Amino acid sequence: MDTILIFFSLAAATSAYLLWFWLLARKLNGPKVWPLVGSLPHVFMNRRRFHDWIATNLHATGNAATYQTCTIAIPFLARKQGFYTVTCHPKNIEHILRTRFDNYPKGPTWQTAFHDLLGQGIFNSDGETWLIQRKTAALEFTTRTLRQAMARWVNRTIRTRLWIILDKAAKDHTSVDLQDLLLRLTFDNICGLTFGKDPETLSIDLPKTLSRTHSILQPATLQRLLYPGFLWRLKKILHVGAERRLRKSLQVVENYMTEALDARKETPSDDLLSRFMKKRDIDGNLFPNTVLKRNRPQFRSCGTRHVIGRAQLVLLAEKIIREISAVLQETRGKDTQKWIEEPLTFDEADRLIYLKAALAETLRLYPSVPEDFKYVVSDDVLPDGTALPSGSTVTYSIYSVGRMKSIWGEDCLEFKPERWLSAGGDRFEPPKDGYKFVAFNGGPRTCLGKDLAYLQMKSVVSAVLLRYRLSLVPGHRVEQKMSLTLFMKNGLKVYLKPRQLVAPPKAAVSA
Repeated sequence: MDTILIFFSLAAATSAYLLWFWLLARKLNGPKVWPLVGSLPHVFMNRRRFHDWIATNLHATGNAATYQTCTIAIPFLARKQGFYTVTCHPKNIEHILRTRFDNYPKGPTWQTAFHDLLGQGIFNSDGETWLIQRKTAALEFTTRTLRQAMARWVNRTIRTRLWIILDKAAKDHTSVDLQDLLLRLTFDNICGLTFGKDPETLSIDLPKTLSRTHSILQPATLQRLLYPGFLWRLKKILHVGAERRLRKSLQVVENYMTEALDARKETPSDDLLSRFMKKRDIDGNLFPNTVLKRNRPQFRSCGTRHVIGRAQLVLLAEKIIREISAVLQETRGKDTQKWIEEPLTFDEADRLIYLKAALAETLRLYPSVPEDFKYVVSDDVLPDGTALPSGSTVTYSIYSVGRMKSIWGEDCLEFKPERWLSAGGDRFEPPKDGYKFVAFNGGPRTCLGKDLAYLQMKSVVSAVLLRYRLSLVPGHRVEQKMSLTLFMKNGLKVYLKPRQLVAPPKAAVSA
């Protein structure tokens, strides 16, 4: 009798669950979901092409550009922790980032996953904690002093290190990994600007250094977002896999930050860290060490992710060179040797309209941060009519925005810098709908370093292309590495040949 009762109880429970699951699944329009595990099998199978997988799912919705899925198909959890809305609809993105900004914070899932790396720094905090840090940082990023300091650090690193490494490679007919070199260059620049101390990771012997830790930190942290929290917490307790590598890398960062902070307490300077140490929080207290440590690498990351070498720029080299040459002929004269004696000043870089368009087009198709996640505080409805339950997660796919014909037109997959230029080609014109392009985020969290990032990119690209012709190493595969920010998995390996510069006719048009 007991056996029969147990059998019927299990059968009733199973039937009730399957009915509940059917009712849940019929409302979802994303990848297929399975009992208990939801869409997690698809996430796992596509973990090495996650961004393209999301773009494929969004394409399948047609012009809707929004779908919903569930990663934990269990009652009471499915409509909260396991429920994901994924969108690349510009009106939805504006709603999330600006219109109802307060309803979409980073939230507990993001903050827990990133706490080891970002603590309560500006990129991982919400509410008043975020606001006071934002205001403090904004004051520094709008000063001309910061622009001038960045120019000094960028030009110094180009002149005393990057050119030396590239000259040697060109002379010896050896290849270089341009992505690795530019990551190191940016790391040194931002650390110098931030701490007043140059870590010299970009050197002729290219040592394995602190700059390499991000190749471990970002993929490992991304895994915390893709899978249920208990999985990465278990791996953390057992000290295995990605969590083991993450802990080791975090210790390297912690040691570096502690040394830098201690040095600045003893000898204050004019760097960003020294300035931030003088600021106070909303209660009038100085920022604690934990916040100071976590903010510095985040400003460093903000600079790094916008200057990585991209293969597309190699293809546009001739147009870019013509524009740079036209500017330098006006500022330095017709002697081409004087063009390459010193890197471009930021004022010269400001005039490179076509290069800025090429960089913007690169970021449209390959945004530095391909996906972003937000927590839904209260029930809401997006402009396209999609209902979002409180406690769930909404993901806006910046990577997919640039690949939607309904947003950018039939030629959305073509690399066309001209789409960013005025009809006469003499002005940079971003899209009227600013939320078609959120590579630098949007709303109150718009990237503070956006203008500096463009200037740094223009200076570095010019420094490389003015001196050298680049060609990919035969057989080298350029493919994505799954990480919080887009990287090339195998780097960007190129050969370099000295470029012969010719002064353009006086009437040459830069673009």
